[in-house]
Amino acid sequence: MTWSIVAHEPATGAFAVAIATRAFAVGAHCPYVRSSVGAVATQSLTNRYLGPAILDLVARGIAPATAIDSALAADEGRQLRQVHVVDRLGRAAAWTGRHCVETCGDRSGPRLGGRQHAGRGGRARRYLCCLCRRQRSAPARAPAVGAAGRRARRRRSSRQAVGGAAADEDFADLDIRVDDHPEPLGELGRLLAIWRQQWPGRAAWAPSKANPSGCIDLDSIEAAWKAQGLDLRFRR
Repeated sequence: MTWSIVAHEPATGAFAVAIATRAFAVGAHCPYVRSSVGAVATQSLTNRYLGPAILDLVARGIAPATAIDSALAADEGRQLRQVHVVDRLGRAAAWTGRHCVETCGDRSGPRLGGRQHAGRGGRARRYLCCLCRRQRSAPARAPAVGAAGRRARRRRSSRQAVGGAAADEDFADLDIRVDDHPEPLGELGRLLAIWRQQWPGRAAWAPSKANPSGCIDLDSIEAAWKAQGLDLRFRR
């Protein structure tokens, strides 16, 4: 069973992708996030060329549904693919090929972003509908994948990527993955908690478009390290 979700937060311009699955190292071939452009997730029999191709089209202003159709046109295995995408305008679209496994599907919408499931078991489609109803009443956020993922048996691998907390930045603020773990969602949550604790301090130092060199004040960086209990000093 595989669950994935793509989401866009209008207030910050951030995009997110989250995935939970039995497949090993899912983070290497399913999620694609491009700041100021959009987010794509692929699953089923994954074609890794689809993510970048769709994002290139969306970057040119092409609507997600048309971008998916265009990218799939050259893929003879399109009926084995699942793809979903959300763009910077909050437009979402999805594709589930007719040869995907028996229990599969997708949902998308302006508050939903997009999400898909693929797997076996008669309850899977009902879980997707339940998840979508819950998400319509709350802001789109990637961790919602856990609500359904907890019901997926034998899951081992998960990833969460959040791109561009500032809409004009080129790099993701967060990109974590669990390649093989008996409780991947719990482990992903543990890693996320570490990131939330450590990133705010580091974010102030990081180079950005507004400040391409980032913080280079050695004294202030050392003071921050000391506050964290780290005995580190730069050479001078």
